[in-house]
Amino acid sequence: MCTSVQHQLHLLPLHFSRTSLIREMEIPVIDLTPYVDVASGKFSCDERLHPELKTVCLEVSRILKETGALLVRDPRCSNEDNDRFIDMMEKYFEQPKEVKRVQERPHQHYQVGSKPGGVEIPRSLVDHEMQKNLRALPKDRQPKIPTGPDLKSQYMWRVGPRPSKTRFKELNSEPVIPEGFPEWKKIMDSWGFKMISTVEAVAELAAIGFDLPKDTFTNLMKLGPHLLGPTGSDLGSHGEEGTVFAGYHYDINFLTIHYKSKFPGLNIWLRNGEKVEVKVPDGCLLIQAGKQLEWMTAGECKAGMHEVVVTESTLAAIEAAKRENRSLWRVSSSLFSNVASDVVLKPLEHFAKSPLAANYPPMYAGDYFEKELSMINLKGKNGS
Repeated sequence: MCTSVQHQLHLLPLHFSRTSLIREMEIPVIDLTPYVDVASGKFSCDERLHPELKTVCLEVSRILKETGALLVRDPRCSNEDNDRFIDMMEKYFEQPKEVKRVQERPHQHYQVGSKPGGVEIPRSLVDHEMQKNLRALPKDRQPKIPTGPDLKSQYMWRVGPRPSKTRFKELNSEPVIPEGFPEWKKIMDSWGFKMISTVEAVAELAAIGFDLPKDTFTNLMKLGPHLLGPTGSDLGSHGEEGTVFAGYHYDINFLTIHYKSKFPGLNIWLRNGEKVEVKVPDGCLLIQAGKQLEWMTAGECKAGMHEVVVTESTLAAIEAAKRENRSLWRVSSSLFSNVASDVVLKPLEHFAKSPLAANYPPMYAGDYFEKELSMINLKGKNGS
């Protein structure tokens, strides 16, 4: 356990709870329940109503800085919502490839609709600086290095309104609805909006903790190209230990949020280089810092590195699923929140005075996004 985390746990208000993220590491769960109105479902970030809120905000920003990952509990996101979503996505991914190909949109960089396996190149295969850094890690902390594109499939569903005018039309395209799923839009939108609500709550808490106005991040998120992007990994065909479904990488968005998957296999790296296999407690959500948050804080909060591989825990879950005759597709319940494409991405307020601010020059969020997509082959020959 990290000593600083252990020390802080004794100082937390009652709606923090201790829980195991992985092995020996423990971090507190940030419980949003006290700040969510039961009737309206609205989140209130008002220090006048909640005198202890500043402590919570400081804890959120501290954990994001120290680990790049955060566990939260939000009463608006339930196991039932997640199960309904994953059950539908299992049915979708189990379809033949030629059926799913109809929903592919390579000319839109696979940012809507279906993205097959074998398209996205892991960042660790093309980024020489990243390769240098990961080779410097101790052997037991190094990621599994794949030999080619990611095996995972993915479905990108745009959530929320889109801007009427934008320089980046391809990043703000209309969502694609597959045939044979009459409740598709209802389930996707419902789950997507609930997860965005959680991200917005955390964004306000983090802003206050970073000594910024509470709506700093949420204002930039308005009309952002938020993506509900479940991944599908075929454990029936690729269930050998060590198989890499998503190679070592960071997320290029603002904050990524996940509900619990039926199969383990997500490894994350903390700021200190420690590698941990994630175990999300029941009823909780995992939030990871993305590159946009790193940009706006001039690197004070780093984008979290992670991978999805078949581990011993995955193998045990596969055997349990076989005994219970359940689907062997590993579906991630993931949403990628973004700042608006036409927002200028830059270090904000006091972060602009950081000696590291020069490493994060101002650029449109859409330009940065497209630059990163080109790096991982989603805006190359297949996507142009």
